[in-house]
Amino acid sequence: MGRLRCSSAVFLLAAVSVVLLLNSDVALGCGFKRIFSFGDSIIDTGNFVYSTGNGPSALKELPFGMTFFNKPSGRICDGRVLVDFYAEAFNLPLLPPSIPELETGQFATGANFAVLASTALPPDYFKNKYNFTMNVPSYLPAQVDSFKKVLARIAPGDSATRALLNESLVVMGEIGGNDYNFWFLGDPKNSRDTPDQYLPDVVAGIGAAAQAVIDLGARAVLVPGNFPIGCVPVYLNAHQSDNASDYDENHCLRWFNDFSQRHNGALKQEVARLRSQNPGVKVVFADYFGAAMQFVQNPQQYGIADPLVACCGGDGKYHTGKPCDKNAKLWGSPAGFASWDGIHMTEKAYSVIAAGVLDGPYADTPLRNICQG
Repeated sequence: MGRLRCSSAVFLLAAVSVVLLLNSDVALGCGFKRIFSFGDSIIDTGNFVYSTGNGPSALKELPFGMTFFNKPSGRICDGRVLVDFYAEAFNLPLLPPSIPELETGQFATGANFAVLASTALPPDYFKNKYNFTMNVPSYLPAQVDSFKKVLARIAPGDSATRALLNESLVVMGEIGGNDYNFWFLGDPKNSRDTPDQYLPDVVAGIGAAAQAVIDLGARAVLVPGNFPIGCVPVYLNAHQSDNASDYDENHCLRWFNDFSQRHNGALKQEVARLRSQNPGVKVVFADYFGAAMQFVQNPQQYGIADPLVACCGGDGKYHTGKPCDKNAKLWGSPAGFASWDGIHMTEKAYSVIAAGVLDGPYADTPLRNICQG
């Protein structure tokens, strides 16, 4: 009788172990077969550069790409960008830009629709409502439309599209930053209060794009927030102030960081709404603001001397006196800087942010822990 009880206990323990394994995120690996991404220059992997054709561009020359690729790669960075680290984390090849193979590519492991200088809202929105011209090469609804056309070609039919997207991660940006950058860094006469008026529409536009890919069948969507723009060298240079109260304890511009947090707070609410309306879909908010503040607040921990100056540029307090190009000044190894060219980050900075999103605590669900249901 005792032997029977022992055998039963062993069987029960084995059965429980199997159940735990079947429900374990770690055991399943939470892998994705492909990644599709949208956004702007923060994660563009070559769309903008391809669109310039044979024309000259500083982005086609070193020092761009110097760190990882040892040559220009189409990224607006010294090396890899955020989406590259996400791909590597899931053992996928680095995402190809979508535009070069838009009509023919099969995109077996995903594609990147992000384009430098893109906005969340169409340029007509700003022209009609604010008489403000934004000459942008792309915007989020156009990127989603291109995505739909690709899906219709590589996975025709609703069931095939849903099956493909059920195995995919969709990265919704970062997008929306340029809707503010073009205003804040444009005419100095622009009232800095105006973007607060259209902030709800930017957030709604991001939410609408996320809902569109969910309706197509996406089951895992990453929605990143905005960065601490008050710590970005081009902002610090453009909005220098003699009033000490305009700066916080990190020497960043207080008002602009507060604005980024207003955007992020509204976007978090939008993510919560998307979750409530789409049960069973993993909609993850990525706190790029908090992740970036790691190396602003504790730069020495990451081998960064001054997180508020550009690595590639010119003279001036923030090294923004000249655009980054082959004739610009490199102030040292990019590994010792957070900012690459005054507005885009270094591979080093992106690696820190990506780690915080993949493993926590800068995503409300660490990205590695997402599994398809």
